[in-house]
Amino acid sequence: MSVRELVVLGTASQVPTRHRNHNGYVLLWDGQGIMFDPGEGTQRQMLRAGVAAHDLHRICVTHFHGDHSLGLAGVIQRLNLDRVPHPVTAHYPASGQRFFDRLRYATAYRETVALAEAPVAADGPLAATASYTLDARKLSHPVESYGYRLTEPDGRRMLPELLAERGIRGPDVGRLQKEGALGGVTLDEVSEVRRGQRFAFVMDTRLCDGVYALAEGCDMLVIESTFLDEDEQLATDHGHLTAGQAARVAVDAGVRHLVLTHFSQRYPDPGVYEQQARAAGFDGELTVARDLMRVPLPKRT
Repeated sequence: MSVRELVVLGTASQVPTRHRNHNGYVLLWDGQGIMFDPGEGTQRQMLRAGVAAHDLHRICVTHFHGDHSLGLAGVIQRLNLDRVPHPVTAHYPASGQRFFDRLRYATAYRETVALAEAPVAADGPLAATASYTLDARKLSHPVESYGYRLTEPDGRRMLPELLAERGIRGPDVGRLQKEGALGGVTLDEVSEVRRGQRFAFVMDTRLCDGVYALAEGCDMLVIESTFLDEDEQLATDHGHLTAGQAARVAVDAGVRHLVLTHFSQRYPDPGVYEQQARAAGFDGELTVARDLMRVPLPKRT
C-alpha cells in the first residue's frame, strides 16, 4: 500500500510566529496529495518539507480567513509554473467565490494546469475515487466554514487459516478475491470485513454537529485547538475550540490518533495542549503538531 501520512506545513493561528508558519497541511494518500488550508508562506514550507507541486491533486479550503487561504495565490501559480500534468480540483465555501477569484488571479501568470473549481454549498459528498470518498460538513465560525472527511471503502481481509482448511492457496486466492467464489467456496467464508481508514480535517469552529459528524470513528482527526481550557469563553466568542474540547470530541467519536494544531501565539508552551487533552480523557495516539513534521496514519486494526 502506498504511503498515507500527514505533512504539517504550518500550525499558527491568525499570525505566524518565529517558530510557526501560517496553516498548511498535505495529506498523502495512495499517490494523491490533498492540501488543506494553505496560509501565507505555504509555497516555501512545501520546499522545506519536500512536498512538490506535482504531489498535489486537490486543494481544500475550510474558509476564507487569511491564515487559511492567503497562500492560495502562490500555490496555484506554482502548479502552473511547474506545469503539473494532471488536473487539480479546488474545494472551498461557495460564499467565498469572490475571494477565491481574487487569489487565483492575484497577479499575471501563464495558466498551464487544468484547475477545476468545485465550490461547497452544503453538507455532503464532494468527490469519489477508487481509494476514498471526500465529504464536507458545515462548521460554526463567524464566516462560512466547512470541514472535510476522507473515507476509504471497506475491503476484505483474507484469513489464512480458513483458506488452508479449504485448500485454497497461491493464485487461487487472487481468483477468489476477484470472482467472489471458487470451487464452491465463497469469499465471505474465508475473509472478514476490513474497515476502511477515515481521516477528518476540522479547523476554525465552535462545538457543533458538524464537528462530531466529521470526527466519528476516525483513524486520524486533525483539529484546531486554538485556545487553552481556561480561555473557553474567549474560544466560543471567536468561533474556536480549546484543547480540552477538541480532546473530548475525539473521545466521544472514538478517534484513534488525535492531531492538535492551529495554536494561538498567546501560549508559549505547546506541552500544555497535550496535558489538557490528556486531562480531558483522551488516551489514544496524540500529536501536538509542529511545523514540517510528518505524521503517519495509524496502522490498520
